Amino acid sequence: MPKNLLDFDAQALAGYFAELGEKPFRARQLMRWIYKAGESDFAAMTDIAASLRNKLAQHACISVPTIMREELSDDGTRKWLLDVGTGNAVEAVYIPEETRGTLCISSQAGCALDCAFCSTGKQGFNRNLSVAEIIGQLWWANHQLGKNAEGNWAISNVVMMGMGEPLLNFDNTVSALRLMLDDHGYGLSRRRVTVSTSGIVPAMDRLREECPVALAVSLHAPNDALRDVLVPVNQKYPLKQLLAACQRYLEKAPRDFITFEYVMLDGVNDSVQHAHELVRLVRDVPCKFNLIPFNPFPQTHYQRSRPDAIQRFRDVLMQADIVTTTRKTRGDDIAAACGQLAGQVQDKTKRTVRKLVEVH
Repeated sequence: MPKNLLDFDAQALAGYFAELGEKPFRARQLMRWIYKAGESDFAAMTDIAASLRNKLAQHACISVPTIMREELSDDGTRKWLLDVGTGNAVEAVYIPEETRGTLCISSQAGCALDCAFCSTGKQGFNRNLSVAEIIGQLWWANHQLGKNAEGNWAISNVVMMGMGEPLLNFDNTVSALRLMLDDHGYGLSRRRVTVSTSGIVPAMDRLREECPVALAVSLHAPNDALRDVLVPVNQKYPLKQLLAACQRYLEKAPRDFITFEYVMLDGVNDSVQHAHELVRLVRDVPCKFNLIPFNPFPQTHYQRSRPDAIQRFRDVLMQADIVTTTRKTRGDDIAAACGQLAGQVQDKTKRTVRKLVEVH
């Protein structure tokens, strides 16, 4: 079977070229064609020797997930449903803004963490995505959106906040991140690439050492009792451990703060008392908060917090000198908003946190 070259980061691709008897600079040439030029046809890579192009055509391929469906929101948000085989599909979302274009990508087909307010978690977990399936979402989106007047790809920021927990697919996630950051790949700044995690502490420490990018932590509760219910992985890595890991991460992070994501659930975690408790919880961690109005989905009993409740909650954090924003809901008319991604999976396997949170 041909090797899919999107599965290789720069180091792995250089190793593959060495196996072919080729010099390392050929791998860098190929990366520029794939990621800078968005080319998938070896025959079009004109500065690569014809003999090597023929060799690659025989033994390798550049294959991205197939698009099953594209939806366009009234606010310009785009959602793509991508076929990743064996009856599975994942979703990627592009969010255009005046000064940037952000792509939200998935790392798993489904999710094992079963967070109470997230539709993806309710579908169960099937499998990790390959490197090619992760970076292929960015490749495809750039291909669809094209380049701007300055000759740059439309996507300037990437957030790994789509389906799945990125740090439970650690090796493939990090290889994809390296392709995003590599100067011969997409050349994105570490500050413009964000990994979101529900708090897989050992993997946070590994990410700090191997590929520190901007970090967002799905917090959603100011105490262990409530977070155990909303984010069940908290039972394995409670808040004390999580916040200590955040402080360690900041030692090598490209930004001098952690972003805490906090979904606003009516009557559950949105009181002024919760806000004061939150201030006490994070007082030793340089951070900013992103308050996320809950996005309903079928079969959920949660409701979105009222705007006045969100404002009171935000005021408490701001009065404590914590930078706080309320996320503008984007793409909810096409179920592309935060917490709504649900894709389609064939086999809804057991949502067993204990087995899946082990990081080797």
